[in-house]
Amino acid sequence: MLGGARPDLLEAAPGARPRFAALGGVLLSTGGLAVASASFALHMALGVWWPFALVLGLGWGVVVVNLDRMLLVGMAHDASLKRNLALAVPRVGLALILGVVVATPLTLQVFHKEIDAEITVMQAEAADAYRQSLESDARFAGLADLQERVTQGQDVIATGGQSDPALLSVQADVTAKQSAYDAALATQRDLEARAQCELDGTCGTGDAGTGEAYLQARAAADAQAAVVASARSALDDAQETASDAESRSADLAAASLTTDSAELTRLTAELDRLQTAFDATNEGSGGILLRLEALDRLSDSNATLAVAKFMLSLLFMCVEILPVLMKVLLNFGPPSAYDRLAALRDSGDVDIEELQQQSRRTVAEAKEELLVMAEQERLDRQKATIRARHLAALAQAQVEAEEAARPVPQPAPVSVDEPARQLWDTGPIRLARTAARTIRPSRRPGNRVPTTV
Repeated sequence: MLGGARPDLLEAAPGARPRFAALGGVLLSTGGLAVASASFALHMALGVWWPFALVLGLGWGVVVVNLDRMLLVGMAHDASLKRNLALAVPRVGLALILGVVVATPLTLQVFHKEIDAEITVMQAEAADAYRQSLESDARFAGLADLQERVTQGQDVIATGGQSDPALLSVQADVTAKQSAYDAALATQRDLEARAQCELDGTCGTGDAGTGEAYLQARAAADAQAAVVASARSALDDAQETASDAESRSADLAAASLTTDSAELTRLTAELDRLQTAFDATNEGSGGILLRLEALDRLSDSNATLAVAKFMLSLLFMCVEILPVLMKVLLNFGPPSAYDRLAALRDSGDVDIEELQQQSRRTVAEAKEELLVMAEQERLDRQKATIRARHLAALAQAQVEAEEAARPVPQPAPVSVDEPARQLWDTGPIRLARTAARTIRPSRRPGNRVPTTV
């Protein structure tokens, strides 16, 4: 039945049964591959539950078997090579397309472990690329600067304004004044030590007491004390100026930190939302297209896998086009007994149908002729009736005209021998009746009166 065999012909040529049984078995094998292919495709592409995917795959298998059977049944045996090729090329092409469609999910399922690993790498690359695209997006172009400002503001507030880069000059002045003060103070201490040792006689001249050397050392130490006092005053002024600047800087940083923190929070939340949405889509994008891309990448980088993929796909496609290919090869051979019987039965059926059609046409023509004759006879009777009525009307008009033109007769003596006439039976009326009976036509078909009105 699947091979397209006719039961009536198999009874007359039982030797053809194995061939059609083999064709039906091949169709069942292609249908089984189509069921497995559709089930894998539905599960990979849509994540359909396996039992439901198997049910839908059975439907696709029925469709493929029906298409293959249509391709087989439509290729009757023909002795012409050109006609066989004309019939075979489009059918083989269609079967090849079906083979590619069926072979693709099966090939993906065979290499699913390698494909899953490659998909993980591709998804990570896609996530990194998307993150970089977001960072270069105009909406988030100032995010790094804003982050730096917030961090700097927090440091300024935490240090009381000391970490503000704008105060480097003020802080450098304080440092310089501090260094000057420290140097002056060190010099003063050195001069004080010299004056003391001159007084004690432990250094310098070695003479104890308040001599000339001591007085000079004391004068130098006192002069340096004034320098130290001046340096200290300058240092205090610089420190006060720096403290005021740091306080103002901390206040400004606290004022701008609120706005910058809110904007940073908003931009960061938007960036995280977009990244999270992409990651969710990226992780769930393991469909057939991505798997095909992953298989192509693996084939480009691995020659062994590329050869295995090609051979496996070719195997599945060959199984799919096998029914049509077998039918084509059988048609190129000599006609079998089944083919000759099929040709005879078909030609006989055509001859019988032509005879029946001719008989039906002859009967229909005869029926139409009878209908035409009956209609013509009815029309002839109607015409004869109309003509008789017309002639009767003319005779009546003529009698009435003659009666009106005839003079009034004188009453004649009644003869004893003539029978008495009825009062209502006048002469003209009797004449009109006689004329009407004379011209009334007969209703028999053979006595029709031709009319030319």
